[in-house]
This record gives sequence, structure tokens and C-alpha cells, in this order.
Amino acid sequence: MSATLRTVFYHQHFFLKAKIANFGGWDMPIHYGSQIAEHLHTRSSCSVFDVSHMAIVDLAGSRQKAFLQQTLANNIDKLSRDGQALYSCMLNHEGGIIDDLIVYRMGDNYRLVINAANALTDLEWLHELANSFNDLQIIPRRADLSNAHNPLVILAVQGPHSSIQLAKLFPELNNALNQLKPFHSMVCACAFGEIMFSRTGYTGEDGFELFLNQGQAAALWDGLLQAGVLPAGLGARDTLRIEAGYNLYGQDMSLTTKPIDCGLSWTVDLQVNRSFVGAQALRCSNQQRALLGLVLLDKGVLRAHQEVITNQGNGTITSGTFSPSLQKSIAFASLPKDTPLKSIVYVKVRDQLLQAQVVKNTFVRLGKSLL
Repeated sequence: MSATLRTVFYHQHFFLKAKIANFGGWDMPIHYGSQIAEHLHTRSSCSVFDVSHMAIVDLAGSRQKAFLQQTLANNIDKLSRDGQALYSCMLNHEGGIIDDLIVYRMGDNYRLVINAANALTDLEWLHELANSFNDLQIIPRRADLSNAHNPLVILAVQGPHSSIQLAKLFPELNNALNQLKPFHSMVCACAFGEIMFSRTGYTGEDGFELFLNQGQAAALWDGLLQAGVLPAGLGARDTLRIEAGYNLYGQDMSLTTKPIDCGLSWTVDLQVNRSFVGAQALRCSNQQRALLGLVLLDKGVLRAHQEVITNQGNGTITSGTFSPSLQKSIAFASLPKDTPLKSIVYVKVRDQLLQAQVVKNTFVRLGKSLL
């Protein structure tokens, strides 16, 4: 059995008495005392998350754009300016989702950020597709990956006060950070070395993801905490992303899931002249399922793998939790595509059938309930 991996922030988590657990092969902080408190603090103020288990992959070479046009379901032409970011799925030839990722345009080059547990599979797939692109270079930037170059780490600073808190550490960047649009990034030299600031996140709140050399990582973490930013673990990150309606690979989608069946058809550009891996399979397939939201009407907690009974047929919960923001149990469920919103369904919880209402699977954004 292989040993679990640790990010460069492990000793900071240990010092803060975090509850550590295995997440995708990594020893990661689940919480620092109270997952619910960390969740609510992120919604109302600002928290920092260690997400350095995510894998950064840089591209180099003259045919990067053509490679990404073939590899990604979304259209890389949408990145018309330096610093823009694009969310996309990467599909197999059958149209199943290998991974979801964010791609950044960085001048003439591109950067991918892929899921932690999928890194090896993704890299193998990228190398396979790259065989027909002569001078293309695929450069991992996570320390444990083969041929990694100048490893980087990622800290996510999330919450409505994120720009205010970052301005305490980076006063010279105050205006630039405030003006940075969502899904845009900028690279700046500062006291912690060169940092890429990206206005992205996984919480449904305003926030930034900071990419920097691992040699400066501990100093930045300590600086953020000294500025009043509180640490939050992956437990809060999960409940925040469920409230916000963000899918998690391996739960809400997989190799057997097509984007149209898990609410991600908006990430696919099927223009007539586009030919990417999986495009033909998508053009020949029809929607079978829908990823919808559930709000529990009875007492209990919705969890993944619970069966859902509807008038249109049965389904399965893919992600479920108790929502600290709404004080209700909520879930994503893969249901028959014609399941109507606002309909009442039944969830099998142990030996009981509990009532739930079908809703859109976005529950909270920017601190406000969408129910």
C-alpha cells in the first residue's frame, strides 16, 4: 500500500491541530475544530484553504492551442485575452468525462489545473493525445509528479472579505485585485515571490486562488493568518461547493457520465466545425439523466448513494449534506431527465422513505439563498 502524500502546508495544519484524513491519496485537513463554523465564516468573511493537492500542468510549444482545441470540450478560442480562464471537461472518445478542469491563457502559453486524484490518469491521457503534436511539452508543476518542474502550490482565499484581507498583505495590489474580473488572472512579483492571482474558487463566494513557488508557501500562509484570515478544511469546502451547485468528480460525474447528464452541457461547444475528442459521441447521443437538487422535507440527512423514487423512475443521490447556511439537508441527485422541478420525491434512508422536493441544484450564491 503506497504512503499518502502531504502538501508543503502539512506542518501548519498539524500545528493548528487540524483533523487530518486521507483525501484522494493525500493527508489533508478536514477541519480545524468546527466544520460548520469554518463554512459560515467563509460565507460571511474570509477563509484560506490549502488546495495544493490539485495538479498544475503547464504547456509549451508552438501548437498548444490546436492541442487544447482537440483535447477540451469547451472552446479555447474563448480565451481571447491574456489572463482569462475557462472551465471545461476533458472527454474520452465515448463522450464520458475523464476530468473537469480550468485552463488559463498566460501570454502565448496555457496552464491547466486538474483534480488531485486524477492527475496521473490525466497526464497519461494528455501525453497520449500529444503524440501527434511534435514540439508540445507537458510540464507538471506538482512536486510528486514525474518530471515535475519548479513545483507550485495553491492557496484559495475565499469569502466576501477576500479582497480586503489580501489588500492587507499586498497593499500595492489593492486596485488591481479589486478590478480583476471573475475567471481572470494576473501574475505579480511581490514579497512572496511571483504569484498568480486568479479570481476563481469552489465556494460560491467571491475569492481568489493564489499560485506560487513552494519555497514561499509557508511565509504566505503565516502572513494570511496574521492578517486575520482563518483556515478552513476540506469539510467546509465540500459543503460550500454543494450549496453553490458545483460538481465533484468521482461523485457527481465520472467516465460513464456525459456532460449533458450532469448539468455541464454549458461547458461543451458543439459548433459544426469543432472536432474534439468525444464530440462525435455527444452529437449522436440524447440526454438520459438530469442532475437536480433535492431539499429534504422530513428530518434526516441526505447522503450519497441513497435511492430516490420519483414518478418518472428511480434515481440516486450523488452528493448530500446538511447545509449550514440553509439549516436544511440538501443534495444533488441523478434523476430521469423529465423529473419536474418542485415535484415531491421519496428518498430511501435506512428503512424509511423521506420526502424531498426537487429544485435546481444551486442553493446558495454570494451568501444568499436561491431556494
